[in-house]
Amino acid sequence: MAKKTGSAARTAPVADDPAGGRIVSSAHLVSSKVPELSEMEFGMILAWHAFSRWMMRCMAATGVSDMTPIDVLVLHHVTHRQSEKKLADICFVLNVEDTHVVSYSLKKLAALGLVKSAKHGKEVFFAATDAGVDACLRYRDVREACLLPGFSGAEDENARLGDLARMLRTLSGRYDQAARAASASAL
Repeated sequence: MAKKTGSAARTAPVADDPAGGRIVSSAHLVSSKVPELSEMEFGMILAWHAFSRWMMRCMAATGVSDMTPIDVLVLHHVTHRQSEKKLADICFVLNVEDTHVVSYSLKKLAALGLVKSAKHGKEVFFAATDAGVDACLRYRDVREACLLPGFSGAEDENARLGDLARMLRTLSGRYDQAARAASASAL
């Protein structure tokens, strides 16, 4: 039985194919205004899960196992430009709202000897250890050997990748704004 909202019952459409032949994960979410958005969302879902698997398996190939995708991302960001970083800054750059997730990851990385912390005044800063830097460099080597052969390196391919990166950053802003709006509304 469909859940009633207001005075009318709402059900998922089933008669027509709202996806119009598009490859989507949830045809009932396809909008007539921007039908390609659902197709793009399914592409992001697939890409995120493939990227997550890649990060974990690439890191495992370096000899560091039992890492989650967030652990790998945090390690790479802490290693980035060999500068100390605060928890809040790591969360901000990686767009992670829950600081506990990153804090747990930092503790795990510290226990593995890949990250160290230092207190400067009231602030705690994190930096990669020599072992952490070495793990990142081995990751880069595996990435070069396993992932990059799938790319031509041609100027037009690199331009398309740059365009896609800009589009994904723009979309992240739209999704963040929509999340704030959804949090503030009661439909």
